[in-house]
Amino acid sequence: MGEVLPMPGVGDLFTDLRGDDRMMRVSYHPERSAVVLSLWRGAVCRGSFRLAVEEAGRLRALLEMIEAAGVPPAGTTVEGEVAPEATEVVQTGDVSDAARRVALPVVPAPRVA
Repeated sequence: MGEVLPMPGVGDLFTDLRGDDRMMRVSYHPERSAVVLSLWRGAVCRGSFRLAVEEAGRLRALLEMIEAAGVPPAGTTVEGEVAPEATEVVQTGDVSDAARRVALPVVPAPRVA
């Protein structure tokens, strides 16, 4: 998995709803201009993702929208209006086929255990 560093001064741990010693560690690394999200099971790191600091605001905005909206009723938007037939998808970055939604999906996505 690469070098495992001690938790830096800015970071936190989050417990997975499924339990089993699963956690997500979020840490800020100013020397790399990165926020690292790593998935842990017990003391073993199972995977990590380096998010550019410039993208942290977009992630925060999405999480705030999810928190504010809860789970909207089917066919409605966050504001309570009837949702359009299709959700607009916007191309981001220079990675081919990378896309993001500009609105929450109307129908919840299936959960993968």
